[in-house]
Amino acid sequence: MSGRYNIFMSDLVSFIRENHQFALDQIAAAARKVGRNPDDVKLVVVTKSQPVEVAQAAIQAGVRILGENYPEEGVTKIQSLPSQSGVEWHMIGHVQSRKARLVAEYFELLHSLDSLKLAKRLDRFAAKQDRILPVLLELNVGGEDTKAGWVVSDDSQSNRFLPDVRAILDLPNLRVCGLMTMPPLGTDAEDSRPFFQRLRLLRDQLVSLHPEADWKELSMGTSADYMVAVEEGATLVRVGSAIVGARRYKSEKEAL
Repeated sequence: MSGRYNIFMSDLVSFIRENHQFALDQIAAAARKVGRNPDDVKLVVVTKSQPVEVAQAAIQAGVRILGENYPEEGVTKIQSLPSQSGVEWHMIGHVQSRKARLVAEYFELLHSLDSLKLAKRLDRFAAKQDRILPVLLELNVGGEDTKAGWVVSDDSQSNRFLPDVRAILDLPNLRVCGLMTMPPLGTDAEDSRPFFQRLRLLRDQLVSLHPEADWKELSMGTSADYMVAVEEGATLVRVGSAIVGARRYKSEKEAL
């Protein structure tokens, strides 16, 4: 049984390593196309809804940033895998207020801070952990009811969220590092471009309004459109299925 599992893991590691390198090459090409340094873009490999073996294989394949959508699932994986130097776990999905403690305790970066209420809870739990939690503000640039984040699809809406920004910047145990968005689902990667452009514009406005804060990071782009995101200034791209595949890997118990 051990031999079969070793073969399964070896194949999985090879599969992820090949896809990971391909994505890195694509990111580098997109960055150079617009005169950017490829080193300024980080690849977050999304392992949400995947068993722990996939996260383990990703780390063995050289992945250094893993993204999770659900705090409890992410914490289970973090606790199941030995801590490794240089490996970061990012929370990229919507966080319910009652799960704030898990995020403040276990994750290196929260991409999806979407309300002042959540920010205050995270700040309180981060203080208990004696840490400063880096966060990105999630902006709903498409105005979709199904998407989380501050709705900023037009300038009047953008102005309404500015008081929350000021309040969050004043929280002592959070450090705002930039912005994140999920554009409306399109049929082509180019459909996402105007939404990425809007996020970058909003970031530039916030730099002018609050130069004391760090607005360096732009988390945007997924498996469907990450090259366009890089062309438009993404510093973090979140790629899951293009690297680890659809959820089709069985757990060790099931595989054996």
